[in-house]
Amino acid sequence: MNWLRSALLTLGLLVITPVFGLIAILVRPLPARWRYRIVTVWTRIALWLVRHVTGIEWEIRGAENIPRIASVIFCKHQSGWETMALQAIFPPVSFVLKKELLRIPFFGWGLGSLPNIAIDRAAGRDALLQVIDQGRARLAEGFWVVVFPEGTRVAPGRRGRYKIGGAQLALTAGVPLVPVAHNAGEFWPRNSFLKRPGRVVVSIGPPCYPDGLDPETLSRRAEDWIEGEMRRLFPHHYAQERGR
Repeated sequence: MNWLRSALLTLGLLVITPVFGLIAILVRPLPARWRYRIVTVWTRIALWLVRHVTGIEWEIRGAENIPRIASVIFCKHQSGWETMALQAIFPPVSFVLKKELLRIPFFGWGLGSLPNIAIDRAAGRDALLQVIDQGRARLAEGFWVVVFPEGTRVAPGRRGRYKIGGAQLALTAGVPLVPVAHNAGEFWPRNSFLKRPGRVVVSIGPPCYPDGLDPETLSRRAEDWIEGEMRRLFPHHYAQERGR
């Protein structure tokens, strides 16, 4: 049954993605806000398919912690699910993503039409400067900037090395850093065709304000909250730590 559900989801995405890829090209001349509203209709359809075809549901905790101003979202990265869901949970968002994604036919065209921040991850410090310069511009336009600080998808129960780019952006722009924990990887595993039904819990933590902090300390505060929340909400993924 999970195989059939996953196949139907893939088929649905294969149907709608070329359509919105072409729409993304046509709306390029429009202002960023209009492009975002039009192209992200794809996201709403995709999330509907995820819920009703694969049976992956979700709940949001800590919505009251979302600041009133555009901020930097510091989110755990486990699957493709959160790249869609964050667009539904937060106001208009801009993702920091690797530029290679823009080369994917249709899907990449949609990404390229949105106000995302595409970087060359091999560029080192130049990539960080791109995140800061473009991120400040996006924040000034009212877009929230999504950063996956571990840099890649990490399986549930594991912890990648947190990079400070998101904290540096928040510090430079003078906006909060908003930590987000979730367990999407339980039901939508990394690089897996098969999805299985279940409930994703997305927990939004208290914003970390940059006042008087250096980027390392700011990043560590958000990281400590995320990793602590992961262990509190999903202790079954961390049983090996308790056994040490």
